[in-house]
Amino acid sequence: MSGRLQVLIAAVLFSTAGVVVKATTLSSWQVAGFRSAVAAVFLLLVARIPLKPTWRTLGVGLIIAVTFITFIVANKLTTAAHAVFLQAAAPLYLVLLGPWLLGERVHIRDLPFLGVVLIGLVLLFAGSVTPTATAPNPVLGNIIGTASGVTWALVLVGVRYISRESGLRGAMTATFYGNVFAFLLCLPFAFPVIDSRPVDWAVIGYLGCFQLGLAYVLLTRGIGKLPALEASLLLLLEPALNPLWTFLVHGETPGLVGSIGGGLVLMATTARALRPAEPH
Repeated sequence: MSGRLQVLIAAVLFSTAGVVVKATTLSSWQVAGFRSAVAAVFLLLVARIPLKPTWRTLGVGLIIAVTFITFIVANKLTTAAHAVFLQAAAPLYLVLLGPWLLGERVHIRDLPFLGVVLIGLVLLFAGSVTPTATAPNPVLGNIIGTASGVTWALVLVGVRYISRESGLRGAMTATFYGNVFAFLLCLPFAFPVIDSRPVDWAVIGYLGCFQLGLAYVLLTRGIGKLPALEASLLLLLEPALNPLWTFLVHGETPGLVGSIGGGLVLMATTARALRPAEPH
């Protein structure tokens, strides 16, 4: 299987998170915790993750755990579109954090892109939908979704740092421990499980094995075969498809203002990825 196809399949699997999470009556803590438990077992058996961690992989794993949990919580509280668009704003936080974490300065040419992303974020908050069955607390969900975007940016920085030292296996090790930490963090709030249905456990199985586990295996294997630019553009399929699935299945929409805001975030991210690299 080509690297391009592996990344595309991973993006499609990632994009199903919102629509599937909203199909279960389990709480966000239960979904996040049990999903990560299944994903950890899947990665251990399929990807053959080395169990010996370093303090760096454990540190990045903890940030990954927070990202996984906050993303599920955001999806439960606000629309899937808002949750994924707010996380897609991670490039804004990467640029702002770069000088401190990576020693990479902000270029003046980045400012227009950052400005558009910022406007998109403002519109996402301004266009918060009224509470519905699939988005019971949009305001709180948007706040948590923003936090998830920040932690996702930190994950990208951490994985990049680990990959420089130990390659993709180090990144996969961090992902494995991230799932373990997510399960442990959610465990105190996940029990008791009351009135669960067979479909709820089918959702957990799908999320852990396919939406998270298989997607990360394909992404890790495929991304090493592609230029960084092409991989980043292919992954933009996730935030493009995520709102579509939830609209088709649940009839959920972020509204006109929110849709414009999300579109601006995607456009700015795409345009920034297409811009030629700065000369050294």
